[in-house]
Amino acid sequence: MTATDRYPQTLAPAPDGPPVPPSPVRHPWLVVTTREIMVKLTDKSFVISTVVTLAMIAASVIIGSVVGNRSSDFTVGTSQAEAAVVAEASTEVVTEGGDTLELTEFDSEDALRTAVLDGDVDAGLVAGDDGWVLLGGTEVDTDLAAALTTAVSESVLAANAEAAGTTLDELTAGSTVTTEYLDPDADRGALAFVVGFVFAFLFYMAAIVFGMTIANSVLEEKQNRVVEILATAIPIRQLLYGKVLGNSLLAFAQILLYCVVGLTAVNLTGLAGDIGWILSASGWFIAFFVVGFTALAAVWAVLGSLASRSEDLQSNTGPIITVIMVALFVGLFAEGIWLDVASFVPVVSSVAMPIRMLAGDVAPWQGIVSLALTAVAAYGLLRLGERIYQRAVMQGGTALTWRQALKLQA
Repeated sequence: MTATDRYPQTLAPAPDGPPVPPSPVRHPWLVVTTREIMVKLTDKSFVISTVVTLAMIAASVIIGSVVGNRSSDFTVGTSQAEAAVVAEASTEVVTEGGDTLELTEFDSEDALRTAVLDGDVDAGLVAGDDGWVLLGGTEVDTDLAAALTTAVSESVLAANAEAAGTTLDELTAGSTVTTEYLDPDADRGALAFVVGFVFAFLFYMAAIVFGMTIANSVLEEKQNRVVEILATAIPIRQLLYGKVLGNSLLAFAQILLYCVVGLTAVNLTGLAGDIGWILSASGWFIAFFVVGFTALAAVWAVLGSLASRSEDLQSNTGPIITVIMVALFVGLFAEGIWLDVASFVPVVSSVAMPIRMLAGDVAPWQGIVSLALTAVAAYGLLRLGERIYQRAVMQGGTALTWRQALKLQA
């Protein structure tokens, strides 16, 4: 793509003769921003990857819902004497888990054992001299085993109570144990971890994909000397602002779209009875993503300006990729005081603080302070990036370090 194709509003050659001076543009950064967005939106690979990712998000939620709500059909073999006990277990299985249990009677224990080994029944139940025996081939479903065990216990207790001249209800009065969670958010557990993983992974992918897009765009214009032409029409810093803003808006829109589709799927499939806490944490995540990605975008643009060829870019992106990976792993695996500290470290907090928000034990002022710290860091990196970008992007032939670029004259 030529410079004229990419920025037609700023480079207007005369119909005949040499190019005329470019007409003044009121907001050069807006022109660059618009072109960055349009170029990306017309990129088939970007559009296809976005659509595929949206489909994968929706499919993963739907599959999780189907698997989680799937019922099982069990067959249990027994003799006629133990049939009543298995029938009691059948009632509990259907009531508690929505599963079904079918009873198959056998004339002898040997025939029952053979059926279990051959896989004709899922389990077998026989009464022995010292208790009951649950027969299984290689394994017995935990829910089925629990239901059968409960049924046997209740049957035996009822028989013993009758022999003692009492009833099962009188014998077990006051023995019920119920669990009460004092933390109102204690039931979030697994779902909170899944949502936190999604937050961390989205930040990681967006920071890498869009960051490399910014760096490669800067390097390409530097190698093709397009930036030298643009510098005659657009202030260099305006070019930087446009690139950062354009790619940042694309990243924000993509992440927002992913969140909307994911939350809609979760709500429609009923995986979360109350998604209010997820919505709240998602809002914080988007806010932190905006400022965190802006900080990284400025650094990516600088890395592109420091490089002179693709190999240079591959080597000098190591530190920023390390920071992004640290944010990913800290957000996922840090706990306690380490997660609390990480939630106030700029960029890393873009993952850590929303994950803390999922737990529901973070005061709003902490989120505001953390967000402010990240915003200050983003502003500082953008201003520093502006100084280096203006000096390095016009220098060709060799790769530069940050220190070398700062020593150059703007």
